Amino acid sequence: MRSVIWIALRNLPFVVWLFAQLRRLRGFRRNIAKYRASGEAELERREILRATVVWGDDIRRKLRVDLRTEGETNLPDGPVVFVSNHESYADIPLFCAVIRDKQFGFVAKRNLSKLPVFGKWIADIRSIFIEREDARASLKSIEEGVALLRRGFSLVVFPEGTRSKGGPPGAFKKGSLRLATKPGVTVVPVTHTGCYKIFEESGTIRPGMRVRFCIHPPIETAGMSKQEAAALAETVESTIRAKLAEWEAEGL
Repeated sequence: MRSVIWIALRNLPFVVWLFAQLRRLRGFRRNIAKYRASGEAELERREILRATVVWGDDIRRKLRVDLRTEGETNLPDGPVVFVSNHESYADIPLFCAVIRDKQFGFVAKRNLSKLPVFGKWIADIRSIFIEREDARASLKSIEEGVALLRRGFSLVVFPEGTRSKGGPPGAFKKGSLRLATKPGVTVVPVTHTGCYKIFEESGTIRPGMRVRFCIHPPIETAGMSKQEAAALAETVESTIRAKLAEWEAEGL
């Protein structure tokens, strides 16, 4: 308990800044709510994208992240499911700094929705919350995600289900990609490394870290056979692990 309190105190200045920074987004959030209430999905997606780019850029600058990105031209038109490894809490805002041409929300654990201010923000950008210990509730959340995808909204899913914190990625859960295969939307694998160095490696916020992102070529799921759909998580996992191995061999 003592160590938890000490970690919280060491990171308190950044946490205070982070909550204050969310206030900058109030105008975007009002517009998002307005367009959502009026059913103007295209305008809502545009406003979400504007807000997430501002949010991601603010945090990237505050943390002085040396962000290196490749594969930006691999983004297709229309809604997609981004599928990525999950190292760190920092994955979320840095995704927003990297993906600058397509609106997206996150598939997140239910307990994130209970965080003050932040939970509401994540919900505002059209994220869905999963209660992994409750199969029926999880299925309902997946259906909500499918409905959003069919309306043109994109989502990010971390199929490991938890942060690797700098260790090797966990196994990708096969069921998580039903979110893409059921509506037949495109999957875009995304690999990143270095996010864990910002907090998880030491338990203290550390600015100035180098982070690498790779947006891989898209995978079309429309018309996939049942066998192909069943193997999709393994296919994406192999792509991401291969990129991580490549970066490790290069010393990145």
